[in-house]
Amino acid sequence: MSTSSFSLSQRADEALRDNRFRIILKLLVWLAALYPLTALSTKILFDPLALGANPAETILRSTGDWTLRFLLLTLAITPLRRITSIGGLIRFRRLLGLFAFFYGLVHLGCYIAFDRYFVLSEITADIIKRPFITVGFAALVLMIPLALTSTRAAVMRLGGARWQDLHRLVYVVAILAVLHFWWLVKRDVTEPLIYAAILAALFAYRIIARVKKRSGRGSGFPSVR
Repeated sequence: MSTSSFSLSQRADEALRDNRFRIILKLLVWLAALYPLTALSTKILFDPLALGANPAETILRSTGDWTLRFLLLTLAITPLRRITSIGGLIRFRRLLGLFAFFYGLVHLGCYIAFDRYFVLSEITADIIKRPFITVGFAALVLMIPLALTSTRAAVMRLGGARWQDLHRLVYVVAILAVLHFWWLVKRDVTEPLIYAAILAALFAYRIIARVKKRSGRGSGFPSVR
């Protein structure tokens, strides 16, 4: 990293230590994260024709896409910290992870309401018999303990090592989410392939980081959760 780039990273890291700046930035993240849902809700309420010929599919696709995107953004925080040397980025990992869980819940709620019209027998049959729904439901269930233990108090209660072991479930969740999307589209897998490639790159970073750390050449690598 060049001197100018390092200086810029230092300034960004220092800025993230400022409470006022961090609050403003988190507010902007909140607004950006809620915008897709706000835009979708506006279409549902005021312009349903904009949802296309199959509104239920459009709604499910949109909420599912954002669940997966927030999952990948959460996993991207560690590589970004290492590449940019901006340690303060870690402060946004929990927020992004909770938004992934939130959009996952919205995705499930939309499926129950708009695709299966609250018919429990059909929902249960789908979870059991349709593999893409099975893995999607499993991914959301595995996100529950991650969301419930995302606080600092939970880290203290569980202990750092146990907490980190538990939160490695996010890797399984991400894999299941990509599979859910892949098996859903069936034919044109271009978009899920892009998500799978991003996830593979994020995994590759962690594997390389661990190998370098164990070999003694990368003692400066941060936690690779």
